[in-house]
Amino acid sequence: MKPPKPLHPILCAALLGGAVTAAPAAEPLWELGAGGTVLQLPHYRGSDQSHTWLLPLPYVVYRGPVLRADREGARALLWNTQRLDIDLSLAGTPPNRSRDNEARRGMADLPTIVELGPNLNWNVAQGERWRLDLRLPVRAALGLGSEGGFKGWVATPQLRLSLPEARGWRVALSAAAVAQNRRYNEVFYGVPAANAAPGRPAYQPGGGMAGGYLMSTATRRLGPWWLGGFVRWDTLRGASFLDSPLVRQREHWSAGVALTYVFASSSRPGEED
Repeated sequence: MKPPKPLHPILCAALLGGAVTAAPAAEPLWELGAGGTVLQLPHYRGSDQSHTWLLPLPYVVYRGPVLRADREGARALLWNTQRLDIDLSLAGTPPNRSRDNEARRGMADLPTIVELGPNLNWNVAQGERWRLDLRLPVRAALGLGSEGGFKGWVATPQLRLSLPEARGWRVALSAAAVAQNRRYNEVFYGVPAANAAPGRPAYQPGGGMAGGYLMSTATRRLGPWWLGGFVRWDTLRGASFLDSPLVRQREHWSAGVALTYVFASSSRPGEED
């Protein structure tokens, strides 16, 4: 599902599609539930420090003819054929207080960022129980709170392989490249002259490639319970901002698990994919 890209979060776009979960085609039109999630995330891509998040998690499934919230994430189907469709892609990054990060100490806090934009999905190949998709999302990044406003553009072209279900588990593997424009990179990797310090010279990044990631997700439904998890490996190899003094680590892992209980559902069946 979508990271997070991975919302990520917020990063759980990769795992939970922004707190959205799995529902087979024969399931009800909508389901509601609640639970919790534990996430281990870096402060930002390239940071050598991480944070563990323990968060409540709403469970929302909706399988309408246009609006969908299921194991593929939250989206609106703008155009749909048997092999090709266009929907809306949602992702984001959590906030970070600069006083908690050694590399950014004394700089402005990183705001919560929500990313939204169109996503082209092409079914490259499929068998009886597996499917390979090429996804081409391009998203605008918007900051929330006092540091809000437009923060730039992000593109994450990716291949996603959905594997055959095994003992009730649905597993998917994703490989993605990441590209970000200059404005987006300035938020995370720019160092204004006023914030220059020993070991942290002023730096203005450009736009371009920003590395990539590999991710595995797994979900399972057990009666009214839903369980999900993800593991993601990020690399900044080839990134245009590698010279930034805020890049302290070029590779890192992130992971998360979630458990929810479904307490209400519709008597009307949902739309089939």
